[in-house]
Amino acid sequence: MNKDRVEGKVKDITGRVERQAGEWTNDPKAQVNGAAKQAEGKVQNAWGKAKDAAKQTVDDAHASSKPPQRVGDETDSEEPDAKDARRQG
Repeated sequence: MNKDRVEGKVKDITGRVERQAGEWTNDPKAQVNGAAKQAEGKVQNAWGKAKDAAKQTVDDAHASSKPPQRVGDETDSEEPDAKDARRQG
């Protein structure tokens, strides 16, 4: 979660409270200001989500572009003579 998402959510909630208070007090100016702040918060939150998704995509691309790590199998621990005997049949 990045700064834009946090600030956007705070603006969204603040705007909701202001809009609701304007409805309760029958104050159209407070309703409009609250709705505008709420919309601004939603846009900023969406921008933050998009940035997070882009960062995640880049991180996934970097992770998948690394060469696979070799995982040792049980034959690695055997003596060289045992491997040669198995190859010769």
